[in-house]
Amino acid sequence: MSESTVLIVDDEAAIRDMVGITLDLAGFTSISAANAHDAHISVIDNKPDLVLLDWMLPGGSGIELARRLRRDEITTNIPIIMLTAKASEDNKVQGLNEGVDDYVTKPFSPRELVARRNTVLRRITGRQKDKALRVFDRQLETTSERTSIEGKRRASGRNEVRFVKF
Repeated sequence: MSESTVLIVDDEAAIRDMVGITLDLAGFTSISAANAHDAHISVIDNKPDLVLLDWMLPGGSGIELARRLRRDEITTNIPIIMLTAKASEDNKVQGLNEGVDDYVTKPFSPRELVARRNTVLRRITGRQKDKALRVFDRQLETTSERTSIEGKRRASGRNEVRFVKF
């Protein structure tokens, strides 16, 4: 599987660091945010391939952020794995019903987390293959909304992406 970017959203620095190191060692790029507001900005700015999301965050809950991401057409297809201490069956069902793709409870095994990440991305990637538009040396990945010119990533505006998708 190609290198992908994972956004780690947790208010505990130790967990962000541990998960980041685990993902980095497994060959993935990780970025992080400590609260819901910063996480939302990071999703819009970086368009990660996956979001690992804690439920209990300062500035709004992870479940509220998941709802917000699912409502926005630009972020609706970004996979989300809830990574939380909320371990009751009701919490798990609520998270899954709100649109998260998987649910992992703390404490967790780093190996299991990497395996779940691989599984979610494999499932998503399988559904979204060949969804890139190419014109000469330019490419738009319609699912992640990343653009590149001659293989180099380039920032794209919301209107540019919407126009191309139209």
